[in-house]
Amino acid sequence: MGGQIPSIGHFYGKVVDSKTGKGMDGASVQLIQSKYNPATHGQKDTVISGMITGRHGDFSLENLPILGNFRLRITAIGYTAYEQKVAFDLKGLRGAAGGGAPGGGNGDGQPNMAGLQALNAVDKDLGNIKLTEDAQNLEQVTVTASKPLIQMGVDRKIYNVEKDISAAGGSATDVMRNVPSVQVDIDGNVTLRNSPPTIFVDGRPTTLTLDQIPADAIQSVEIITNPGAKYDASGGTSGILNIVLKKNRKAGYNGNLRAGIDQRGKFNAGGDINVKQGKINFFLSGNYNQRKSIATADYNRYTHIAGANNAPDSLIEHDYNPNKGYFAFGRGGFDLLLDNRNTLTIAGNIVHGTFEPYNNSDLYTDVFPPGQPTIYSYTQRLSTTNAQFNNHGAMLSFKHTFPRSGEEWTADVNYSQGSNDNLNLITSNIYNVKGGPLSGVFEQQQVGNGNNKFFTAQTDYTLPMGEKSKLEAGARAQIRHNSSINDIDTLGNDNQFHVEGLLSSQYTFTDRVFAGYVTYGNAIKDFTYQLGLRGESSNYSGTEHYTALDSIGHQTGAIGNFSNQFPLSLFPSVFLTQKLGGNQDLSLNYTRRIDRPNFFQLFPFTDYSDSLNVSRGNPDLKPQFTNSFELAYQKTFPGNNTFLASTYYKYTTDLITRNPVFGTNPVSNKPVLISSFINARSSFVGGFELIGRNAITKWWDITSNINIFTSKINTIDTGLFAVQPVGETWSWYGKINNSFKLTKALTLQLSGDYTSKTVLPPGGSASNGGGGGGRGFGGQVSGNANGYSRPSGGADAALRYEFLKNRVASLTLSVSDIFRTRVNSVYTYASYYEQDAVRRRDPQFFRLQFNYRFGKFDVALFKRKNIKGEQNAIEGIQGGGSQQ
Repeated sequence: MGGQIPSIGHFYGKVVDSKTGKGMDGASVQLIQSKYNPATHGQKDTVISGMITGRHGDFSLENLPILGNFRLRITAIGYTAYEQKVAFDLKGLRGAAGGGAPGGGNGDGQPNMAGLQALNAVDKDLGNIKLTEDAQNLEQVTVTASKPLIQMGVDRKIYNVEKDISAAGGSATDVMRNVPSVQVDIDGNVTLRNSPPTIFVDGRPTTLTLDQIPADAIQSVEIITNPGAKYDASGGTSGILNIVLKKNRKAGYNGNLRAGIDQRGKFNAGGDINVKQGKINFFLSGNYNQRKSIATADYNRYTHIAGANNAPDSLIEHDYNPNKGYFAFGRGGFDLLLDNRNTLTIAGNIVHGTFEPYNNSDLYTDVFPPGQPTIYSYTQRLSTTNAQFNNHGAMLSFKHTFPRSGEEWTADVNYSQGSNDNLNLITSNIYNVKGGPLSGVFEQQQVGNGNNKFFTAQTDYTLPMGEKSKLEAGARAQIRHNSSINDIDTLGNDNQFHVEGLLSSQYTFTDRVFAGYVTYGNAIKDFTYQLGLRGESSNYSGTEHYTALDSIGHQTGAIGNFSNQFPLSLFPSVFLTQKLGGNQDLSLNYTRRIDRPNFFQLFPFTDYSDSLNVSRGNPDLKPQFTNSFELAYQKTFPGNNTFLASTYYKYTTDLITRNPVFGTNPVSNKPVLISSFINARSSFVGGFELIGRNAITKWWDITSNINIFTSKINTIDTGLFAVQPVGETWSWYGKINNSFKLTKALTLQLSGDYTSKTVLPPGGSASNGGGGGGRGFGGQVSGNANGYSRPSGGADAALRYEFLKNRVASLTLSVSDIFRTRVNSVYTYASYYEQDAVRRRDPQFFRLQFNYRFGKFDVALFKRKNIKGEQNAIEGIQGGGSQQ
């Protein structure tokens, strides 16, 4: 060997997970040898070879010196480091020396046995080397990824639902109760700064209601109080609540399983999983929720319509309304990374549910004819309903990034289709006095079904124009189609139900909105600005099929058409921000937005199905326009404590609001009040809002919100039935959320809210038709210019216990409305009637929820990111370099 040590050694093997036995991608393998250092006259560790394992965990270290003692060191993120001494079998090498050099032959062209032994001595298989998980390291990674309950964005506030333990096992309605700037009544109707917001899911409008979205499927809620030109201009009197659903893009796989039960024995179960491997990111989630809700209500109404054939009357009504049912929610899809610059996303959702409301009503009616004795009547009304709903949706999205940083183009298409079917039976037993003989029976059947289709297509382009400037532009088309059949039948003398043509309806309705926008933003030192302009045009058309009577009293079919077109409207926006230093920002913004009347506000059919609560749309309604101004100050303190103060003013023209009118029931020929809609002259809402997030101690966090506001509606004179609006009033609401980390495994959440006397929200619609109330388990917001809501508030609590290794499992016990104080108490009036309504729903409601999370991240990506310098050093060694 000429006195030199040959570099012909070869160590190889495989790195595997000790639990699964599968090969580990991305583990770092180093071969270390101690060498004499003349400078220090001591030994020094030197890396003489190394590599990163491939997909199957294999490693191979070649061209190694055959003499000397070595140490093999293997490390991977989330695993305990592995180290062992290794060496070549020099005895085998010496034994082969007498047979010739390694690899030598025996004269017939074949290697001799001594040569094979020599090869085996310097070519050593180290076998499968097992790495075990390091629980402490995994726990640290999880803690680092934790987010606060609320984050302040540039143009929005972000509420992280995973930190709200009280919503576990509930729906999106339960999530909204703790979201700053948002109010939720006992029926689940949502208002944002006293107006119904537009509901988005993953940045796009939706046909889903809040009751149909499980809380456990939500990642965060974005509160956009004053949307700019990039967003839909609809929803002018309020803002946007964007629900971001869970879709984890972490490498590897992760997910959770959950199940729960409430005090009425109704259970829920669900789970989700996300898998990212190579160029595909796959996600799937599902949820099943049973529900039973119980509401009670008391109404007192006094009507005094002037006229020879009219007499004042009073109505006292008590309702007991249980509602049971279930809904199932499923969502799935995948992201396909076509290459480094192109990503395709396909996603879909499916929702199905049923509900069976049961309403038992006691009605006491007194009529006061002038100069005659009072006429008394008692009615016991029983209403039972069987209904179901379905919703299917799909989304196709494409994203392309350009070589220039920040330049990108996106395009997406969304389609959803929903349907509902219901059968309602109403039996009214009529008595002159309660407990007396039966004086009459009235039975009615209502059969209805509806379908809706919602299509949107949108494209956006972003172009950086300098280091701090950016141009954005986009276009959007929205088409929505609705159809409905509503037959009202009464029981005849033949004991058969017959359709009441004058009370029944069949209609179809289509509306279209087309829009385009452009925005430009730039920064001058600490001052930034964004200017935007959006253009939108819209139109709608509808067809009503109804039944009329001919000259001899026979029913005949007829068709009525109604339509309207709204010309192009422009919606400018201006956003200005000045950094003040010391982590302080001052911003001023202005937007112009629109509220188009929704279908039910336009539909001219009069609904007599409930003779005591008759309603009718108004096809002559015009859109309402709102100019919004907001001035905000934000300060960030050490420890991620934040403070945000905002003052806002919204002025609306042609406000859409409710307006009671007088009519006649075509079947009973009796006078009735009809709740319809008008365009008021104008309205304004102004207020001041404070939001704070404070870490009082290491174990106590507080998120607080208070909003002080005033509003006024200026109506028009409609003659005999003129609305007498409530004058300008000041109101306020506040909420507070406390999170106590009692131990490492135990967390307590206490929250509360209070709303003072408030003018009823305007009847203006949002793009999804309202405040996202609970169709099936709750009611709908009834905007009115002539009334107010009395004060109300309540407190909620939740306690979570985490257990098992790395606290991957948890139990959460929650209770809402602890002190039974939340009520919906509304007073409305006009020149000819006044009404008190007090309602309560599900006080002191308990729920127990179990959650288990699982997963394993892809250590290869973390390893490649965190050992870049180490890998460069290894590559230097393999390329012929050296380390001393």
